[in-house]
Amino acid sequence: MKRLSTGVLTSLIVASLGLTAVAAPSGHGSPGNIGHSVIAQATPGASPAASPSAMPATPMASPSATPASSPAPAAPTTAAPAANMPPMQFGSPPSGQIPILFNDHHVYSKPDVLKQGRVLAALVRGGTILVPLRSMFEQMGATVAYDPASKTVDVTKPGSDVKVTLGRPEVTINGETRPLDVPPMMYQGQILVPVRVISEGMGAYVQWVPDRRVVVVRYVTATPPPPPAPSTPAPPAPTTAPTPAPAATPYQDHYIAGDYIISPKVYNEFSPGNTGHSGSYAVRGALEFNLFNLPWMIAGDFRQYQYPHNTGPGPALAPGVSGANLPCNGLPGGAPAGDPGCVTPIGGQGSVFVPAFTAKDTDVDARFGLKVLDPHVYIGVGYLWRTTNYGYPRQSGVGFGLEKLPDLNQTFSVYGSAYYYPSVKGTCGTDVCPTGPFDLAYRILKYQIGGTLNLGGPSFPIFLDFGWLGDSGRNKTNAPADFNHNGPYVGLGIHF
Repeated sequence: MKRLSTGVLTSLIVASLGLTAVAAPSGHGSPGNIGHSVIAQATPGASPAASPSAMPATPMASPSATPASSPAPAAPTTAAPAANMPPMQFGSPPSGQIPILFNDHHVYSKPDVLKQGRVLAALVRGGTILVPLRSMFEQMGATVAYDPASKTVDVTKPGSDVKVTLGRPEVTINGETRPLDVPPMMYQGQILVPVRVISEGMGAYVQWVPDRRVVVVRYVTATPPPPPAPSTPAPPAPTTAPTPAPAATPYQDHYIAGDYIISPKVYNEFSPGNTGHSGSYAVRGALEFNLFNLPWMIAGDFRQYQYPHNTGPGPALAPGVSGANLPCNGLPGGAPAGDPGCVTPIGGQGSVFVPAFTAKDTDVDARFGLKVLDPHVYIGVGYLWRTTNYGYPRQSGVGFGLEKLPDLNQTFSVYGSAYYYPSVKGTCGTDVCPTGPFDLAYRILKYQIGGTLNLGGPSFPIFLDFGWLGDSGRNKTNAPADFNHNGPYVGLGIHF
């Protein structure tokens, strides 16, 4: 029995001492680490397999706290893993010393294979705790790459880049090189780095809890700040709608022009193509306007042709006798046949002698039209009056035609018109037609084509007017002959 008790006591002593990899001389906790080395202090008899549930609920220091601000708390017994963390992968608990609690879970180096000498959790060298680089950084969502040629480890994560080289006591964090108390090392096939590498490189909070002989690591993925609340835009200042520019009023012609007809040719019963005299002229004008939202025009055209009626020897008469209306029969008391003074009377019966005189043919028509094309093209109706100075009755009639007015807002423009009057007629009484009365009627075409030139510019009111005009009458009823007047003209006009 004495030997059995001695054996049991010996076994308990050996178990309590264990095959420890690290011994710590004190049971007092040291503060959490955020940048410098953590000194491991031995606690005899600490349980090598201490679990998170067996740890006292000592509060954790915040990452922003300084090491001397409060006593080192023990790791909390509960904490939810941070959002967006990779799935935790934990190995089987080893029998080695100084396990690592990462967010309240044991973490072991990868690959998690039990070997002789235990699976590594944490190690102490030169008073500095070293942790497995790959397992710790991968738990924090970083990517670990190892270059065997240079023995350099590159750890990357959005916002962080950490590089260490085996055997070199320095770490490069985001391009800035910082010294290490203990260089990274290879141990049992795993790369170990001082805890300050993960604290400074990733912003983790690391604390050594000596009474439980654990290294506590806290790491919470930084939560991006919420986007600023959209500011309510100030209501736009009321804007005054721009006053629309008044629509441009289409140009409308208002003008009058007077022209001299230059040596017109006249063909009728009194003139076999005689040239007109200086009394030949024309006056015309037009006015455009809107009515019932439609464009209209009224226009007027006056023409006078003055020309000679010539005669030959005429009949042999006593002095003071005119010989008017004597028959042209070549007999005594009559005019010779073929004398230029012989004229066919209305009704076409015979031929009588008319002494020489200056004849005048006058016509005027009024027109009313509707615009059908731009610029200034109208279809219209007209009414024509026609008179002479040789006793023929006044004639009149209705017609229709097409007219293009000048563009007097331009320096140069062209214009023209053509109106047809199918029946211009009058009644010849017995005072002129002794065998009458007779209806006298013509079919008349009245035409004109010309141009305008404003040497003073469109705003100048005076313009030069020029062109060619004429008419043609065909017998409809009892006309002694057809007629024709035509010739060039030139004159001046004024537009308003």
